[in-house]
Amino acid sequence: MPRTLRIAAAQMGATNRTDTRPHTLSRMISLLDHAASLGTQLIVYPELAFTTFFPRYLIHDPTELESWYERGDITKNEETKALFDRAREVGVDVCVGFGESEEGPGGKHFNTCVYYCAKTGSILAKYRKIHLPGTVEPFDDPKAINQLEKRYFLPGDLGFEAFRAPSLLTEEEAAPIMGMLICNDRRWSESWRVLGLQGVEVVLCGYNTPSYAPHLWGRFDLSPTESASLALFQHKLSMQAHSYTNACYSVSAARAGLDDGEFHLIGGSCVVDPEGRIVAEAKGEGDEVVFAEVDLGVYGGCRTSSRVNPSSSSSSTLYGCTFRSQCPRQKKIIIIASSNIVSSS
Repeated sequence: MPRTLRIAAAQMGATNRTDTRPHTLSRMISLLDHAASLGTQLIVYPELAFTTFFPRYLIHDPTELESWYERGDITKNEETKALFDRAREVGVDVCVGFGESEEGPGGKHFNTCVYYCAKTGSILAKYRKIHLPGTVEPFDDPKAINQLEKRYFLPGDLGFEAFRAPSLLTEEEAAPIMGMLICNDRRWSESWRVLGLQGVEVVLCGYNTPSYAPHLWGRFDLSPTESASLALFQHKLSMQAHSYTNACYSVSAARAGLDDGEFHLIGGSCVVDPEGRIVAEAKGEGDEVVFAEVDLGVYGGCRTSSRVNPSSSSSSTLYGCTFRSQCPRQKKIIIIASSNIVSSS
């Protein structure tokens, strides 16, 4: 039986350090309105969508640093609520990334994304990035491009949890099973496999990926052009290969372009099908809606095959120390214990 879903990646072009949240939010709402005009049911925004990629900067001032994070319920905060109000008006679910500061004294900081259900006007699921790249301290070379996520965020503590999005399709049993990743998570098979074992049908991933960062990657033999080409190839490789091995669709949304006239990020926002084929892709590096209409019903057999089905392999034995419970097809959830995750540099 067809299970048609209309999904979109909201690629965002250059966002500078001096850009205000209202300015950035207006761009996000414009993308939302465009997506809604195409009949989109779910739109995916990039990692840290409300600001520039601030972890590239060494920020000493505590007040300035706190200004980059969002606090409390972002669907109700004055600086961000307009996006969610508009999403509810047009009936489009939203997945969006942001820097999260937990409320209260000594609040922890995470690189976070949420899934907002337009029908109920509430957050359906939250994910905190587990695989934090980069370093705590900046490189000695003043010309180096830094990535200080380990300085500004803690590894996520919510695990990789799949969830149903019942508002996207009419029958509860047909509600698609969704999962969320952030940027570097997409490069790790463990991220996808945990979601795959829960029967995930669509993986949502926002990212900010530099096109040239030789100190970070430990490679100084590539030109900026060669580096950008390789970074884009590796992004697509990650999305296509893991979509295939876990028989799921994926939607990836980039922050792209040249921030501050200096820091270049790759584009490549795309929708990939369970056979690993790109079915929709960004044409440039600016603000762009990447839209696709997909049928979740076509690939149901792939998920019941030995390719991903835990009951037809030795997965429960191999992963017994890592997983608990069953998958959401049986109304339960498998969660990977965050204590078992070692973040990479």
